[in-house]
Amino acid sequence: MNKLVLTVALSGAFVSINAHAWGNDGHRAVGAIADQLIQGSNAEQRVKALLLPGESLEKISTWADCVKGTYCGPLSEEMTAYVAANPQHSIYHYTDVPFQNAHYHDHDAGTADDDIVQTLKQCIATLQGKGDKISNPHNFTPRQALLILTHLAGDVVQPLHVGAAYVDKNGAFVVPQKQAQIDAVHVYDARGGNDLLLDDIKMSAISAQLIPAAPVEAKPAAQAAVAGTPPRAPQTTRPFHSYWDTTVVNYVFRRVGARSPQEFAQLVIASKPAVEANTGDPISWPYAWADQSLAVAKLAHTGVTAGAIGQQTSKTGEVFNVWSLTVPDDYPVPSSAAARTQLIQGGYNLAAVLKAIWQ
Repeated sequence: MNKLVLTVALSGAFVSINAHAWGNDGHRAVGAIADQLIQGSNAEQRVKALLLPGESLEKISTWADCVKGTYCGPLSEEMTAYVAANPQHSIYHYTDVPFQNAHYHDHDAGTADDDIVQTLKQCIATLQGKGDKISNPHNFTPRQALLILTHLAGDVVQPLHVGAAYVDKNGAFVVPQKQAQIDAVHVYDARGGNDLLLDDIKMSAISAQLIPAAPVEAKPAAQAAVAGTPPRAPQTTRPFHSYWDTTVVNYVFRRVGARSPQEFAQLVIASKPAVEANTGDPISWPYAWADQSLAVAKLAHTGVTAGAIGQQTSKTGEVFNVWSLTVPDDYPVPSSAAARTQLIQGGYNLAAVLKAIWQ
């Protein structure tokens, strides 16, 4: 089988990431599914009581990403207050369990006290009215808990937000047993795939053959190119994490034939999809959600192999350890199929937990 080549840039110099799982469309799709599924329930009324006029789960689904910067517009007073009270809020969005593992366990390598599983538990406890200094150490308000839960319900089903790749100097994927083993000397952290750089030009060319084209729509005048402005150079590489955040969502929408998150929600709900049921106390559900994403993270890395260690030098002169990866040349097909399943599962999970909290 032919392979696509990836370049992996792994460096221990990085200590944080700014990942936006699923991008705006993916998160809004999760919220839109839940909006439709809770209609007519007590949960719908309780959600409306916490939302501002004109808001919906779809519309608030990107709030927790928007607080990371100003790309959604200036931060509101509510956002500014949240950021001030939660200076480490960016780490609430993910965990870094080795993708080879079957389960998320508290305090295992790659987990943290403020990671996505623990933060989801805090949000659920708060909405259940059980939040105290132990179960809600960040002192989330019910509205904040809903805003964050709505977003993280999407993040946790993005497989690279749960299952992380670790590589040794020989290019083999390894499974650190303890946090101390991730030393950037013998074991390197790929930061959820943010340091795995995909050849975007090759992937785009192959996806054009495998994935239906998006509908051609006229762009508003405001988006039209300014006369005399040179076209932007094509992006040559894309982080593996970014591929799973945005590129694959584009493929999902194209394969389903959806032009918007709301249309995607309508189409998939009408198809009566098979989804994994949630059972037991809702406070435990985030563990099951993480385990399910770990299974998909294994699929995301299926057929991916690393070569020998190499090095790259950035424009600023920083030297990076690099590995060449190969992925199957049909990768857009299975990855978009998995992403479709995950987006649907995320929407159904969100609706289910809200209904369980507010029966």
